Amino acid sequence: MADKPSIPKGTRDFTPLEMTRRNHIFDTIRKIFKTYGYLPIETPAMEHLSSLMGKYGDEGDKLLFKILNSGDFKNKLSDDELATIPAGKLGTMISEKGLRYDLTVPFARYVVQHRNEIVFPFKRYQIQPVWRADRPQRGRYREFYQCDVDVIGSDSLLNEFELIRIMDQVFSVLGLKVVIKMNNRKVLTGIVEMIGEPDRMIDVTVAIDKLEKVGLEKVMLELEQKGLKRDSIKRLAPVLQMEGSSLKKMKFLEGYLEGSHIGEEGLSEISQLFGLMENDPAEAEFELDLTLARGLNYYTGSIFEVKSAEVQIGSICGGGRYDDLTGIFGLDGVSGVGVSFGADRIYDVLLQLDRFPRKDEMDTQLLFVNFGQREALHIFPILGQLRKNGIASELYPDVAKMKKQMSYANARKIPFVALVGEQEIEDGVITLKEMETGNQERLTPDQLVDRLS
Repeated sequence: MADKPSIPKGTRDFTPLEMTRRNHIFDTIRKIFKTYGYLPIETPAMEHLSSLMGKYGDEGDKLLFKILNSGDFKNKLSDDELATIPAGKLGTMISEKGLRYDLTVPFARYVVQHRNEIVFPFKRYQIQPVWRADRPQRGRYREFYQCDVDVIGSDSLLNEFELIRIMDQVFSVLGLKVVIKMNNRKVLTGIVEMIGEPDRMIDVTVAIDKLEKVGLEKVMLELEQKGLKRDSIKRLAPVLQMEGSSLKKMKFLEGYLEGSHIGEEGLSEISQLFGLMENDPAEAEFELDLTLARGLNYYTGSIFEVKSAEVQIGSICGGGRYDDLTGIFGLDGVSGVGVSFGADRIYDVLLQLDRFPRKDEMDTQLLFVNFGQREALHIFPILGQLRKNGIASELYPDVAKMKKQMSYANARKIPFVALVGEQEIEDGVITLKEMETGNQERLTPDQLVDRLS
């Protein structure tokens, strides 16, 4: 007996209705990206592992999906070597490529590889799937889509402000209430300096990034297990426990970071962004979150995260400033900043709140009943006229009982059915039936187009 068909855990099939709803998200985001002057690109699903490894930290590297070399990947290795070489080293010998973990590192590689064809500052958007060998759970998948928007080749904080406006507009158009959280990696660097652990930036930020998920006590325990001094952890606690308005937190940081040049620089950037936001406020709530760390190692300045204000779920958008990413590919001194919208989590939020537009769930607007070949030949030119005017319409393919054709229209949620029999052909009209009310009207082809437009 054949095995029951299945797909890998953490991946999904999408029904026509789900795809219609997902396309609503993609189309909304894409349209807004374009209105801000961003250009589309795409990169391959797979990259050289040398391009991916070491860019996401140790935990990120463990989540990379590696692809075995094609052909007999072990033909150059003896049985003794296969038995004795450590698994980690063996992996690099039999696998040279991996599925992309995000869209930012491939974008940095793209910029370096195509630098002679790009006009800087380069504003790009990219909507493609990414893969992570994570443990599947609600809101977390192994294959999921990201919708990235970045500008590279400019240090100006106006880019961060523009991205805030984009985030605010996307969620406003989608009808979602969100909180846009902001911090700055320079501020975090200053904090690490002030607690006396300047070389432990990665350890501290990786632990802080888990604060909301595991709680303060476990974060403190992790820092202690990683070897941070108890006195340092004690000095960090007030930062992690700080509550109140963004202004109150900034006042706190003015005193806390005094003497840290990089920390004060980060605080100045935060102040400038808040000044811009005061001049052109967002619809969404906008706040400074001192515990926001964004665990990825390549962030160097402003960092952002968007949370739903209505549904308990992880971040639905995030990103930040990266000054050194292209340098690892041989192009130094090119700063970039960007954010990534998590389409799958946005979908889950919209679904839970029942916020998808009903009109987007109706793929076909009009179904012609099939009475036979003569009637079908008469209908074809009318179908062409409807479709040229952007009205999704179709003819039932088989000559079947009326009940069956009407059941098909109901199952597909098609709002209108058209009847064209001998009398309609003779009179030059179409009988239009509205499925919800049962009302019928006789219309000419031109009137039908006007009615459905």
